[in-house]
Amino acid sequence: MNDYPIILVHGIIVKEFLFFKAFGGIEKRLKKAGFSVFTADTDGFGTIEGNAEQLKAFTEKVLTETGAEKVHIIAHSKGGLDAKYALSALGLREHAASLTTLCTPHRGSGIATWLYRRPRWLMKFIAFWINLWYRICRDRHPDSYAVCRQLQSSEDEISFGGLDGVYCQSFSSAIEKCKDDFLLSIPLLLSRHCKEGQSDGIVTVESSRFANYRGNCLDEKASHSEIIGLSRSKKKRERVYEFYIGLCKELLEIDET
Repeated sequence: MNDYPIILVHGIIVKEFLFFKAFGGIEKRLKKAGFSVFTADTDGFGTIEGNAEQLKAFTEKVLTETGAEKVHIIAHSKGGLDAKYALSALGLREHAASLTTLCTPHRGSGIATWLYRRPRWLMKFIAFWINLWYRICRDRHPDSYAVCRQLQSSEDEISFGGLDGVYCQSFSSAIEKCKDDFLLSIPLLLSRHCKEGQSDGIVTVESSRFANYRGNCLDEKASHSEIIGLSRSKKKRERVYEFYIGLCKELLEIDET
């Protein structure tokens, strides 16, 4: 259905491991709709530079398997920063037809800034155990402390160079109350403590803006995790699937122009 394969890139914490899918049932639903889709095998707590190297290698593998010349990249959360680095600094730009970022902290995160400013010994201690767990979960180079430092908030967009020749667009999402997603209630409260604007519980709408900003993914409240299909509500999941299918159909039109 689509001339170019689609690569889904996840952010931190989630990753492909055993029966857990970083994008829930999204990849399966897109394949059912006729799209050629792959989920990148990148670290759950790898640095931007390290994950970008992994994404480049994964993309080259997909190009070899499919015989395609380019791919479309749809990246969630920090995965958008990994993709930007791979495209602009590692030469992957020539193999990318488009980059779509979903809820990516292009201007960092106030939550990451708050965490990074906690006592260094405490953060190093916590990072040790996070890294150990993610090594067990097949992370090749986990470094949660460095990731926290890289995701600190900034007034300027986190950029690694030009993306000429690649169609770039972005989407955000937002929730209003803790009950909108109980699992993200603490991050949402922390985001408000940091006096950030409207957010999806993790990333603010303002930080999600990049290139051709298209607004929220859904015309309703949706949290950071719900945008990757991790929702208790079947109806919400279906609407998320519809968003991805519509997005991929738009990318098909890029291939035809």
